[in-house]
Formats: sequence, structure tokens, C-alpha cells
Amino acid sequence: MILSSFMLALGQMGDTRFRSVLWRGIGLTIALLVAIYAGVLWLIEALTTEPVTLPGVGSVTWIGDLLSWGSLGVMILLSVFLMVPVASAITSLFLDEVAEAVEDKHFPELPLMPGPSFAEGLRDTVTFLGVLIGANLMAFVLYAMLPFAAFFIFYALNGFLLGREYFQLAAMRRIGRDGARELRKKHQGTIWLAGCLMAVPLSFPFVNLVIPVLGAATFTHLFHRLNRR
Repeated sequence: MILSSFMLALGQMGDTRFRSVLWRGIGLTIALLVAIYAGVLWLIEALTTEPVTLPGVGSVTWIGDLLSWGSLGVMILLSVFLMVPVASAITSLFLDEVAEAVEDKHFPELPLMPGPSFAEGLRDTVTFLGVLIGANLMAFVLYAMLPFAAFFIFYALNGFLLGREYFQLAAMRRIGRDGARELRKKHQGTIWLAGCLMAVPLSFPFVNLVIPVLGAATFTHLFHRLNRR
């Protein structure tokens, strides 16, 4: 069930609506990461405007430059881990377009559903973004404590989060928020495994940027199959 849903989604990746969501998600993700880094640089500059005096050294004026370059390295490292969670959250804002494309092709007998309002979509996206970033930042503690299990923790955590959120968003279109929550709890094992399937390609640069759209399509298929049981 999971693999066949994934293959059907993969076969539709050439859909123009899929590509549109993909490029918008990547563009907004890069813009958000650049904005965060610009904010960090502004904060460093604001805190280091005055020279620092060190005992035995005297006035030091290069601390701001050192912190700026250091923050660049930290941001590059964090972006490796945060790029996909952020892209996933932003893409969830456009999930309805992906789900609609899937249903138009594979479930044409279904009635058209009104998409969520922009306010609703933005609220869900911000919530999802906060959970993803918070959970992945907290996971750094586990990575440090259990380095030998870092990859397993990464896959298990993001598999759970991606599966939970994408299934919930796909299901809400047809059966509402409460119905989606009940169906998700009933099939949480299957949904978690499907989320892990989405999380595995996160380790591969460039390929991982396609996962949010591919995941949205996969979970749309998975929802319809589970809902018929």
C-alpha cells in the first residue's frame, strides 16, 4: 500500500501543478533562511558596535567580524538539517494544489472540494514549521549524546512528523479535522512507516527538495486507500 502510493506519486512528478508548488516552496525556503541569517548578522552588529577591552590585550575591534564569519558556518550547518523541514512546512501551505492534482488524475469521480482559506493554511503552516524546527533543534542534544544512532533518530523523528502532518492535511480536505485525527490514530503505524519512507531521501542533497511535494502526493493516495477500509 505504501510503496504503491509512493510509485503513483512519483509517476506524476511531471505534473505542472507539482512543479509550480516545488519551485515556490524552494524559493520561499531560501528567502526565509536568508532572512534569518540577515537577522543574526544584524543582532551581532548591534551587540558589537563598541570595542571590547580584554585584560593584557587592550581594545579588540575584530570580535564582530569573527562572530559574523562564525555565524555563517553555523548557518550553513543548520541549513543542512533545517532546509527540508522548513521546505516541508512551507510546501504544506500549497498542499491543496498537490492533492487536487492527484485527485483530478486518479480519483476523478470525487466531488470538488473548496480549498482552505489563506488564513487557515498559513496557521497550519506556521504551526507545522514551529514543531518541525523545534523538534529538530532539540534532536541535536540526542545526536550529541547518541552519535551512533543519529541517523536513526533523524529518520524516525522526521518520519513521524512528516507522516503525521501530511496525512492530517490530506485527510482534512475530505473528512474534516476531527475525522482526520481519528483516522490517523487508527492507522498511525502505517502512517509512521510512510513518513519514514519520505524521510530517507532527506539525506541526499537536491533530491531532498522534491520530498515535500512527493510526500504530499503520496499521503493523498494513502489517505484514500485507508479511508476505504
